[in-house]
Amino acid sequence: MDSHGSSLNRSQSVASGLEKTTWKPSHSRSSSTLSSRQSRQDWEVIDDLQVDMQTGGEHDMTIPGLCEGYLLKRRKWPLKGWHKRYFVLEAGILRYSRNQQDVSRGRVQGSLDVSLAVMSINKKSNRIDLDAGDILYHMKVNDQILLLFVKQINSYGTCDLDSPAHTPFRFLMAGFLLGRHSSHGPPSVADSAAEYFDASDDVLCGSSSEVSDESGLSDGSTPNSEPEEGHGGLHVHEVSATLTATVVFFSHNFITFKETLFMCKDLARVSMPAALNEPVNLLQRLCEELEYSELLDTASNTPDPYQRMVYIAAFAISGYSTAMFRNRYKPFNPVLGETYECIREDRGFRLISEQVCHHPPISACHAESENYSFWQDQRWKNKFWGKSLEILPTGMVNVTLPRYGDHYEWNKVVTCIHNVLSQQRYLEHYGEVTIRNLKSNVCTCKITFVKSRYWGSETNKNEVQGTVLDQSGSIIHRFGGLWHEGIFCDTLPTPKCVWKPNPQPKDHLVYYGFSTFAMELNELTPDLKPLLPPSDSRLRPDQRLLEDGKVEESDMKKDEIEEFQRERRKELSKKGEEHIPRFFKKAKDACGRDVWLTNETYWKLRENPGFAKTENLILWS
Repeated sequence: MDSHGSSLNRSQSVASGLEKTTWKPSHSRSSSTLSSRQSRQDWEVIDDLQVDMQTGGEHDMTIPGLCEGYLLKRRKWPLKGWHKRYFVLEAGILRYSRNQQDVSRGRVQGSLDVSLAVMSINKKSNRIDLDAGDILYHMKVNDQILLLFVKQINSYGTCDLDSPAHTPFRFLMAGFLLGRHSSHGPPSVADSAAEYFDASDDVLCGSSSEVSDESGLSDGSTPNSEPEEGHGGLHVHEVSATLTATVVFFSHNFITFKETLFMCKDLARVSMPAALNEPVNLLQRLCEELEYSELLDTASNTPDPYQRMVYIAAFAISGYSTAMFRNRYKPFNPVLGETYECIREDRGFRLISEQVCHHPPISACHAESENYSFWQDQRWKNKFWGKSLEILPTGMVNVTLPRYGDHYEWNKVVTCIHNVLSQQRYLEHYGEVTIRNLKSNVCTCKITFVKSRYWGSETNKNEVQGTVLDQSGSIIHRFGGLWHEGIFCDTLPTPKCVWKPNPQPKDHLVYYGFSTFAMELNELTPDLKPLLPPSDSRLRPDQRLLEDGKVEESDMKKDEIEEFQRERRKELSKKGEEHIPRFFKKAKDACGRDVWLTNETYWKLRENPGFAKTENLILWS
């Protein structure tokens, strides 16, 4: 049976396990059971229940007093499957535990003021997703509970007194830090025909689609990339309040989520102001994953395959440590054809990266050393739930160690920015990483980035656990720690800390939270400049202006670069041509996936005849 069918069967089986639910309004009592209907994964904007509520349809719309019963809650550990939990929903407050007795005695596992959370509903699959800012709740309920959640929000939701009484869902913009203000609300898409190149991030509005077992997250639907020619976009000056604002969500009646979807699509089409960026881009972020490349050197000099895997795992974890202080700004999006090189003789590697595709945006890189080769191509999908933003990377990371003929491959985990639209935002990684040696089945490695517990303390955040397994599945090594503090392995011949991050430089919080390695990425010395192709990120003027603190000039130059890119794409389209990456080629990996591999021309051209003597792509002036 295919995976889709399996997913549907799993959905049906967990739905059929729900028990009777009791609703206790102030003067009536009724009960119902969940109909075991087939759940579907497509998103639906629901208007019909709102009509029922307003017109007094088939449901009794008495203000609910208390609703209690069973629901299915997505497991946070180990990010797979569902828990059946007993809940009480009263006056907009949701409390739940393992059974009715625990709830009645006050022994709750979690509680939430539903009226302060952002709720999305999928009527067809009976899914409710609640984003409380610091926690995401994914639940399955029966038809009656679905309606009662709606009624609770309708009755106890926070009201915006300045808005019409029957607005189902709206945003309040509170503009602030950046010198751009709007005296009116966000315009409609039709208000502008502009199209913005930097708005090419994939944005998935938080929907209630089925959750995959692998990641513990909702499956991605078709992403909203940059709009095609002819579609309206939003001009940054017209929606500055949207981009420089704290978005406060208000619920009045049933949340149809229509306006949320509209706003998400708008944000996907908006060019972000330069002031929201940090002065590096995604091509340079890929290079940052080599900050602890000495772990690969150590692995290359470790004969034992099990111990070697421990160091490969530590390297895979180390790439996440830079995110600890980097949740305030976003990197620049590379323009199509943009490149970045990094030669680190002190670390023994050189790297080239290129933006190889724009729709969807894909960044590819390749690094080489005497001890290893490292490459990946990455694209990102963003899922916005209302208060939290989940970043779902796709693409595999590859490392080869020629000394042993090893070829390691692994996936990346999800990054979630909580309270993304407030100053209290913070970041966490969660999910599972599996490292395989494609040239040998002697051992594999499984790493779990543990999702924060509801009642966990600050000391339990950012936890990572891993095991190295032999062919039979027996554990050979265990390791663990915190991805921002270090990894310890006590099963090595000499137990030790196998990795810890370098100390942050002085005043790092003032300088975008950059590590010393990150600060060196933009370094442009007089002897290096003539050797670079004009497409190198160090030569991108808007990024350089931002680094120099010239924010307004950076913004204007960024607009110019984006306009130039639009015109270049239009010219290619008129000729019936497509952009062809200069230093990478498209191929298939062993699993049949599309990958981007180096064509091995960059360093040859750099040496002879040199980029000053070749025909180069012009991306900016």
